[in-house]
Amino acid sequence: MQQAVDKGYTLIELMIVVAIIGILASISYPAYQGYVLRAKRGDAKVALLRAQLAQEKFRANHVAYGTTLAAMSVARTSSGGYYTVAISGTPDATSYAMTATPGHIDGDCAIFVINERGKVFTGAYSGKTAADAVCWN
Repeated sequence: MQQAVDKGYTLIELMIVVAIIGILASISYPAYQGYVLRAKRGDAKVALLRAQLAQEKFRANHVAYGTTLAAMSVARTSSGGYYTVAISGTPDATSYAMTATPGHIDGDCAIFVINERGKVFTGAYSGKTAADAVCWN
């Protein structure tokens, strides 16, 4: 006669597997969130660089830089919809500044600011903290 062989897992084995999955998830989820934030920041950079190109095209055909995004046919939101693009202050014949403000919480990179020379601002800008060079890389 053959003896019956128990097949299956014990509760202890299942709890060990659940604990391992929990540890892996607690390590991988913050890394995933970091990748998502960096991808969203890329959306801001692309939007500002497109707006900067539009400003330069506008300036080539007019006496001064454009004062509205509509005049340059630039969308107010980034292509992914994560940032709002705006012209800061009043542009003139020689200078402008544009901002990209997030519609989501990003504690490290509050706003992205670029000017006519392609320089990015760091520190405080218009009462808000601007994205530093780490955010632009």
